[in-house]
Amino acid sequence: MALDALSDVSDEALLVLYANGDQAAARALTLRLTPRAFGFAARVLSDRAEAEDVVQEAMLRLWRVASDWRQGEAKISTWLYRVVLNLCTDRIRKKRPSALEDVAEPEDDTPGAQAGLIERDRMQALEAALARLPDRQRQAVVLRHLEGLGNPEIAEVMDIGVEAVESLIARGKRSLTAILSPRRAELGYDNEV
Repeated sequence: MALDALSDVSDEALLVLYANGDQAAARALTLRLTPRAFGFAARVLSDRAEAEDVVQEAMLRLWRVASDWRQGEAKISTWLYRVVLNLCTDRIRKKRPSALEDVAEPEDDTPGAQAGLIERDRMQALEAALARLPDRQRQAVVLRHLEGLGNPEIAEVMDIGVEAVESLIARGKRSLTAILSPRRAELGYDNEV
């Protein structure tokens, strides 16, 4: 099948087609799932190269379970986020903690900088602030506010209750506010209406 013909096909149907030997279905599902999984992994790990490795491994695991996939038990995207989260957690545990002095400072924003530069600085500040959160808070905040998952989906991905998700998100947002508030003017937020 052609890729454009597969654009309206569900994730589960694409996985079944792949399990039956349809390589176009595998390409379509990869193109659909990989960017979001990579974005999630990159934010959790704060390392794009590590995130690429994690997503590659997660997709390989998806292809391995394709023929055994039990439809209706879980959404493929939720399953993939769970695998990515577990792989990220494993990599975080293996890393040695670095001294705060070794962490690079985000670039300063200069008044009158172009909108693209301001946005880049804001994203760098957010990424640095996210990196300072405890792992579980960072994971919950990223899944909710950057990946757009609902609390029940996050609960399933993180294997915790919805109330725990709500608590992690609330604490994470408070911490982010405390970390980023002193930088409001520097990041150009005080000038916005």
